[in-house]
Amino acid sequence: MEMISQNKCFGGQQAVYKHTSAVCGVDMTFAVYLPPQAKQESVPVLWYLSGLTCTHENAMTKAGLQEYASKHGIALVFPDTSPRGDGVADDDAYDLGVGAGFYVNATQDPWKKNFQMYDYVVKELRSVLQGAFPICECHGITGHSMGGHGALTIALRNPSLFKSVSAFSPIVNPTRSDWGRKQLSAYLGDDEALWAEYDATILLRERGWHGDILIDQGADDQFIDLLRPEAFAEAAAAKRQPSTLRMHAGYDHSYFFVASFAAEHVEWHARRLKASKRQGRSTNE
Repeated sequence: MEMISQNKCFGGQQAVYKHTSAVCGVDMTFAVYLPPQAKQESVPVLWYLSGLTCTHENAMTKAGLQEYASKHGIALVFPDTSPRGDGVADDDAYDLGVGAGFYVNATQDPWKKNFQMYDYVVKELRSVLQGAFPICECHGITGHSMGGHGALTIALRNPSLFKSVSAFSPIVNPTRSDWGRKQLSAYLGDDEALWAEYDATILLRERGWHGDILIDQGADDQFIDLLRPEAFAEAAAAKRQPSTLRMHAGYDHSYFFVASFAAEHVEWHARRLKASKRQGRSTNE
């Protein structure tokens, strides 16, 4: 693992790293923010998965999460959204290929060689983090747009690994959206039964979630018809799943929206992650 940069930020350290990924077959870049509390003890960690066309850098510099992570004593992780580099398959469209990994394990050519973003986040990068940074086993996950899709599907499929989940303007029903059907068919093939593992609405209806879920959505989001928040809300109601979907008048799909509610999401995760950490301590004593 190679450190690319390091900057002091709200009393902690914001750093960017590069490592060779066996899962994706290329060098991958990610960012980690460690709050000042990490100097004294291991801290919980909140994953932030970014959306279409983004890298690790967008949320790191635009979402404003570090101030609140420092206040509440939790680490932040910003993975990239796809593999990159020479030989990595790509497409001329912005919503397929590089910058558009959709957090799936691709099974189709030419994508399957490198586009294994589900395993990268769930298995490989998590293992790298646990071995290299002062973080505990209490992980939460959030994300924006495509990253919100990733956060919800990864959490719903891995309830033992994640204690909390939230999302900003997530793609919640990709099997019924143009932001989904195109990508899932390219990455996974035409068997729609396989797509269900990457659809948060279907997963919630079938599996539920062990805690509550927070979703913030801009009511003036220019992409709201592609995101389909109403589908997830209907599934939550049918499942009687504790959840909160907040529609915010006047807000769009941009990072201005994310930054507006970043403090509330970090605090929301911090409460749940710290409670889980305390429970783990008392169980071990």
